[in-house]
Amino acid sequence: MKKKVDERVRTLIENGVKSRHRSIFVVVGDKGRNLVVFLHQMLSRAVIKANPSVLWCYKKELFLSSHKKKRMKQVKKMMQRGLTDSIKEDPFSVFVASTEIRYCYYAETEKILGNTFGMCVLQDFEALTPNLLARAVETVEGGGIILLLLSSLSSLSSLYTMAMDVHSRFRTEAHGDVTGRFNERFILSLASCKSCVVMDDEFNILPISSHLRFIVAVSLNEGEELTEADKDLKELKSSLCETQPIGPLVGKCRTLDQAKAVITFLDAISEKTLRSTVALTAARGRGKSAALGVAIAGAIALGYSNIFVTAPSPENLKTLFQFVLKGFESLEYKEHLDYDTVESTNPDFNKAIVRVNIYRQHRQTIQYIQPQEHEKLAQAELVVIDEAAAIPLPIVKALLGPYLVFLCSTVNGYEGTGRSLSLKLIQQLREQSQKNSSENGAVTGRTFREVELSEPIRYSAGDPAEAWLNELLCLNAANHIPKLQGRLPHPSECRLYYVNRDTLFSYHKASEHFLQRVMALYVASHYKNTPNDLQLMSDAPAHHLFVLLGPVDESQNTMPDIFCVAQVCLEGKISKESALRSLSEGSAPSGDQIPWKVSEQFQDPEFPSLSGARIVRIAVHPSLVRAGYGSATVDLLARYYEGQLTDLGEVDNEPALKKERERLVEVAEKVSLLEEVIKPRTDLPPLLVGLNERIPEKIHYLGVSFGLTLPLYNFWHKLNFWPLYIGQIPNAITGEHSCIVVRALDNEEVESTSNGQMKWVQPFNHDFKRRFMNLLGSCFKTFTPALALSVLDPKISFSDQDAQEGAILEGIFEGSSPLLTPYDMKRLESYANNLVDYHLILDLVPILSWFYFLERVPTSLSYGQAAILLSLGLQHQCISHIELNLPRNQVLALFNKAIRKLHNQLHRASAKKVEAAMPRLREVSMNVHLVTVEEDLDDAARQVKADMKRKLEEMLSPEDLHKYAISADADNELSKVRKFPNSGFEGTQEVSFEEVQELKWCAFVVTFSSQRTKYSFQNCFEN
Repeated sequence: MKKKVDERVRTLIENGVKSRHRSIFVVVGDKGRNLVVFLHQMLSRAVIKANPSVLWCYKKELFLSSHKKKRMKQVKKMMQRGLTDSIKEDPFSVFVASTEIRYCYYAETEKILGNTFGMCVLQDFEALTPNLLARAVETVEGGGIILLLLSSLSSLSSLYTMAMDVHSRFRTEAHGDVTGRFNERFILSLASCKSCVVMDDEFNILPISSHLRFIVAVSLNEGEELTEADKDLKELKSSLCETQPIGPLVGKCRTLDQAKAVITFLDAISEKTLRSTVALTAARGRGKSAALGVAIAGAIALGYSNIFVTAPSPENLKTLFQFVLKGFESLEYKEHLDYDTVESTNPDFNKAIVRVNIYRQHRQTIQYIQPQEHEKLAQAELVVIDEAAAIPLPIVKALLGPYLVFLCSTVNGYEGTGRSLSLKLIQQLREQSQKNSSENGAVTGRTFREVELSEPIRYSAGDPAEAWLNELLCLNAANHIPKLQGRLPHPSECRLYYVNRDTLFSYHKASEHFLQRVMALYVASHYKNTPNDLQLMSDAPAHHLFVLLGPVDESQNTMPDIFCVAQVCLEGKISKESALRSLSEGSAPSGDQIPWKVSEQFQDPEFPSLSGARIVRIAVHPSLVRAGYGSATVDLLARYYEGQLTDLGEVDNEPALKKERERLVEVAEKVSLLEEVIKPRTDLPPLLVGLNERIPEKIHYLGVSFGLTLPLYNFWHKLNFWPLYIGQIPNAITGEHSCIVVRALDNEEVESTSNGQMKWVQPFNHDFKRRFMNLLGSCFKTFTPALALSVLDPKISFSDQDAQEGAILEGIFEGSSPLLTPYDMKRLESYANNLVDYHLILDLVPILSWFYFLERVPTSLSYGQAAILLSLGLQHQCISHIELNLPRNQVLALFNKAIRKLHNQLHRASAKKVEAAMPRLREVSMNVHLVTVEEDLDDAARQVKADMKRKLEEMLSPEDLHKYAISADADNELSKVRKFPNSGFEGTQEVSFEEVQELKWCAFVVTFSSQRTKYSFQNCFEN
């Protein structure tokens, strides 16, 4: 059954074609693909050129079965023969067979960069991300149609709770409840786009598109007056029309900006010094690729022979080569006579042009190369880099060389590295160009020029679709950076507030203004900005936002200045079973970046069970960089999670908000699509909540993961964050190594073996340092000495007591294979005394460096000496390549001083050890006598007499004399023998027994005589 199409739909398409503005159609229903045919027919009738091309993007499965594909091939062959009847055939089959359709997976949309289509169809809404939406929408030319197909829905509000594919990456073990705030804001934003229509699959316009009630057809006469820019462009073309080759090439330009860009390119080409770099940056649809193509044609006309063009894919260069050929046409070059084109045979490149051979004047070539093939540029004269933001930054740097370079890129973040190009590479080129200028003003090195395009070409200025997309995805957030007014408060006077995300993404006017300011700080401070970050910020359940504001004056109804923004992601609380399973399988789930990475690096199943808060981003106002506001934010955040700022009497009300959203969805489902009214919610909590009014989550540590640079590392290290991991493979986009640093918070649940600032992080950090030292000679060899020393953070200043204690020699001179032998010490001594060259001891420098940075050789060195020791010993650098900005002779002098100090310390310690092991004579102490000789002799005499007396008393003690007692019958015996035998005595005297008994203590002398000897005894008895 036929149905009349609402005239407002036709009027919207025709108005878009006349004003070169794009139209957006959102179709709800399972039969939405049938409307593609009718909308394409209306577009074909409205445009001057017939049959606009179509870009059809989808997730995985297309709407066509294998049988339908075969049927469409047959229809296409029959149409070429003129045998089809468009009335009898299925309209959709005829549409597919007769229209140039580019089918593209969402995962491969980077291949469509640089192309232009008349219509874009986006199906599989659940797979759509902000990046994909921005990339696909910006390929549509002015007057074209953007068609978004939604499956059958009971209400538009049901999109609030729709599970998007990206939500699976937001869920973690501890945080699995995803809230679709981005979808809610997306649906509400459709009502604000004047060129957007939301309808069902029967062309019924839904109430959300009520702004179409008053749509009026645009007359052809409107907009015919020339603007000032158009007049200037016309005047410029007329003034250069006689100048070859610039005149015909500028005649191909559509805007004044584009003409000025082409003139800048041709100026650099005409210099022929091959030492210029020209960077062209702009938003999408400004004619960058066209300007490059025209400039390449001018380079060929000026005699350049070897021109190389690179881009992520040859398909990105379709527009560029198209305008190269248009430039040849304006210069009256004839195909096959003056030049030939070569198409790629790779089926993935869809027959894209990869080479142009020119032989009008002499042999000239325009050759496409892969970005990784920079080694093929030895003979290049001109290198053109298109879509440079989609190429990793290290590869772009490698493409720069001693030839003329043209850079062209989008800088508003579609590919995610546009800000990387503008904030890093272009800034470095600008600084390098300034350094190359001599004191007299003459340029001695490479010159750098910048060109920016602002006026759109793909569509007219003021396109509602562009304005809607920019506001939805905050793509022009850089224009929302406010100027700070009034007195700036000291960082200590500022307060940190929690941002309620339900209110922030509610699409209220004040909330939108605040969101644009927040994103403006992100864009100005970070280079890794993509539209997907907005969805991560809004929907991820573990993410939270904090802002640092000055003292708020509640009497003034104005938006306070935002000094700093911090985005925090809660991680951890992973069960031990999950951690053990992950370690055994060697894989880690998505999310919980720090817990899984630290657990993997240290093979520790306990760390994931801790709860942490990872600071995803921290952005300071561009006018307040290095003013202390970032440090104040981190300190307040740490105090908040330690419970120092919170009034525990307050209660969080977020669960109530979730129930309110579910209630709104249930109410909306009871109403049909044609009656549902979509509008922002009114019962929302305050946007900003003081930290004293919100209960903090229980957190054990704060962590950060960032691309390692010296300023960033010094910032986090100053705030007591300690490194636990540095990636060995540099990031493909920025060329930086990812670094994870952690700050332990005061928490009684974690046992700590250290009482210092590191707390329980100390064992992890010490192990990390040892591994980092081992890898400095390989993976981290390109680190500057300043960066390596900052990460290693060695102790290079020792006290006198440490120096006196000496080096720890365990394992140095001991064992069967000592690390240092006496011959090594002799070589060190010779070099320290300037007797030999430094090459003689280079093999010993790694050993000395290792022990020194392990604090086993306590010698104080300067930072310059430590940097040289690290570069030579741990990084194995040549002494001429050490990045210290010092002459070679000064480097050698500092190195010699360092070796002398180390040798002296080792020699002193080894000498002490040898001396302690040698045998020693007992020392004799010659002290002054305290007594005189006479006194000493008298004391000795008295001691001798006392000893003699004691010995005599012992000899004559009654016990000893008892054995000489005379028995009772001794008188008889003595009477029988009156005299002693002659043999025994000489000169005998008879003594009776009675006389003997009468002798009491008297002196007597007995003389004994024998043939050989005489003995005399004298005994003294005292009464």
